[in-house]
Amino acid sequence: MLGLVQRRGGFTESGRRGRYLGRGSDDQVVLLSCPPGLYNGAVTANAIRRVGVVLKTSSHEAADLGRQLLVELDRLGIEPVLDVASAKVLGTESDCRRSELPSNSDLVVVLGGDGTLLSVTRGPINGTPILGINMGTLGFLTEHPVEHLFPMLHAAIEGRITLERRERLEVTVNTPGKTATTHPVLNDVVINKSALARMLVLSMHVDDQFVTRFKADGLIVATPTGSTAYNLSAGGPILYPTLEVLLVTPICPHTLTNRPIALSLDSVIDIRLESLSEEVFLTLDGQQGFPLTTRDLVRIRRCSDPAHLIIEPSRSYFQVLHRKLKWGERGG
Repeated sequence: MLGLVQRRGGFTESGRRGRYLGRGSDDQVVLLSCPPGLYNGAVTANAIRRVGVVLKTSSHEAADLGRQLLVELDRLGIEPVLDVASAKVLGTESDCRRSELPSNSDLVVVLGGDGTLLSVTRGPINGTPILGINMGTLGFLTEHPVEHLFPMLHAAIEGRITLERRERLEVTVNTPGKTATTHPVLNDVVINKSALARMLVLSMHVDDQFVTRFKADGLIVATPTGSTAYNLSAGGPILYPTLEVLLVTPICPHTLTNRPIALSLDSVIDIRLESLSEEVFLTLDGQQGFPLTTRDLVRIRRCSDPAHLIIEPSRSYFQVLHRKLKWGERGG
């Protein structure tokens, strides 16, 4: 077996899954490479000292489970770290923003749906494992049922978890005369129009090579993780989540030959709005939105700081599709 060490600002790996051994010196995140499976064994002392807790704040069930989780963390002598909104629901206080939780925790537990988990990935992750407990509807990212919360928490503390690396994108918006803004994205980047706006014209270059000019209602650039989100609704394919590719999918293209295209994750994509439309927006993971004009250049590339989700190693991704999309059922 090969040891993997991730430091803030850099990553070295020899596989896409590994056992989490906790943080070492200098805030390292230490992984041990292994084939898929659940592994027993000793872990570094006091590997998990702080656990981030995030709630779907509109869910009473999530709030109740969050209170139980705080009691268990207190029993284990582990410090909980809450974001501002979750702390308010649980009757306590915090000044930590949700996007800052991974940087301030050794493990993040998400009690909610996929949207709640996505809200955690809007900032630096630095290798912190994320455990998603599904209290939403579909739950592709928050794949674990409620009854698995405490067994998975104890498994994480004991180093018996399996992590799956999920690539993120780095989105930079360059506007002449303004400071460039950069954002990480786990699911997708969407450029679309308002209800009353006309059809958009969007030019796309890949690695400085002109590809095409889309005439459509919008454009989606999705990771494999995000292939089951808006991309799927727009007719794009489902990708296995650990593939190193990204998808470009037009939304209702005027030209039927404009089809979804898969590109290498190492590609650099430049997109520019060419049509004079009044209301065009750039939306990141369905949670952050910005107006877009013809002066803006949107650059999309691989993010050097991926997410690491705690998965159930005995369950394949195809089983997840069976359960979530009802594949294989009569009439499905």
